[in-house]
Amino acid sequence: MESKRQERITKLLQKDLGMIFQAEMQHLAKGAMITVTKVNISPDLSLAKVYLSLFASKDKEAALRNIRKHTSEIRGKLGNKIRHQLRIVPNLAFFIDDSLDYIENIDNLLKE
Repeated sequence: MESKRQERITKLLQKDLGMIFQAEMQHLAKGAMITVTKVNISPDLSLAKVYLSLFASKDKEAALRNIRKHTSEIRGKLGNKIRHQLRIVPNLAFFIDDSLDYIENIDNLLKE
């Protein structure tokens, strides 16, 4: 169960990372739209697991590798945005959120 502080920080991270990906880091996915679907943060606030949804991407794994390559740059931009709310910027771990693909697959199976 997350504390109120963890919930507040996950919402802050999700909003700010979404803005960073939309405004400054769009080139990482080569034309795909990057959406931050979920953020989980550890109880000690040292690690944030960021789940991304990549729309209109032909190769999601390649886009994810490219995003992971630029993690330090993304973390730096995040630090500039949240420096007044958090003293230490958490380490970021990026994952593909495939829940939308899973739901679409289930819907297609149910329609058959």
